Amino acid sequence: MKSEQNWDLRVSKDALKALSKIPKENAEKILEIVETLVINPFVGDIKKIRGEEQTWRRRVGEYRILFEIRQNEKIIFVFSIKKRSENTY
Repeated sequence: MKSEQNWDLRVSKDALKALSKIPKENAEKILEIVETLVINPFVGDIKKIRGEEQTWRRRVGEYRILFEIRQNEKIIFVFSIKKRSENTY
């Protein structure tokens, strides 16, 4: 069975910088999840951000991956990775 990547993944500099500051074990898990978004960005513990047209969040333990799904262009743009707090989605 052939597996194809249907989506183009783009990650912002801010998200990469945040990932570099996360403990290694957690960062590896987050990176693994980010890489699977290209197969199907709608799978897993995701939730659409209220009031935003294309913005979603994916929960990974105590961290949140914030990304846009640009369906017409088949692009997933990860723009933020944050540790969950009262102000995080």
